[in-house]
Amino acid sequence: MFDTLLYEKQDGIAWITLNRPDVLNAINMRMRDELWDAAHAVRDDPDVRVVIFKGAGERAFSAGADISEFGTAPSYVESRRARRQRDLWGFILSLELPLIAAVHGHTLGAGIELSMCCDLRIASEDARLGLPEVSLGYIPSAGGTQTLPRHIPPGVAMQMILTGDPIDAATALRYGLIQRVVPRERLYKEAESLAHTLMSRGPLALRLAKRAVLEGLDLPLAQGLALERRLARRALASADAREGLAATAAGREPRFVGA
Repeated sequence: MFDTLLYEKQDGIAWITLNRPDVLNAINMRMRDELWDAAHAVRDDPDVRVVIFKGAGERAFSAGADISEFGTAPSYVESRRARRQRDLWGFILSLELPLIAAVHGHTLGAGIELSMCCDLRIASEDARLGLPEVSLGYIPSAGGTQTLPRHIPPGVAMQMILTGDPIDAATALRYGLIQRVVPRERLYKEAESLAHTLMSRGPLALRLAKRAVLEGLDLPLAQGLALERRLARRALASADAREGLAATAAGREPRFVGA
């Protein structure tokens, strides 16, 4: 039901495909609005257990924001107002579901920023990742200056942001920006396999562990450890924890219910 996205749901996995391959899946205002709607859809759908973002076509996950809209309708003021009213990246970061980005080809600007809102990133061997905004006279504005130094060493992030030069998949893997590099033809199979691995874990435990990591990053260590203890107590009191222990004792696969 979208113009710029494809949304497919199968076996607990929601696939959200950036679908403007003729312009390297550039993210325009229409796509931002549709990503907002898709993100709400996965949040509110109890059947969705994992979300995978990918890009249509052979050349790009996304080459970034659609610069053809810059200085045109919608106006710059309207565009900034829309961003304030709909904090797309902040909302994606707030999702409790595990999020996977399966990136290939050009993964630049808003494209890499979208991938950094995900929990795990798999890249094909041809991926090129970067924040080229300074070469166009502005700065990353979808969270890149804040999220990139949280994923890789700050000095490396500073070099990427100030030069605008992209890095290849092997370099991104070495710095920890992505977790796995695979041949292009294996990219989506590997993403799907990872999604099924996550779905075999306790849903409540996944949500709480993700919350512990993301909230703890901005806390002093003592407060982060206190947060971990609170969430651990909640997890240990859950039906899923009882089921996990019972399944282990019985030598069978657990049947988690997410509570």
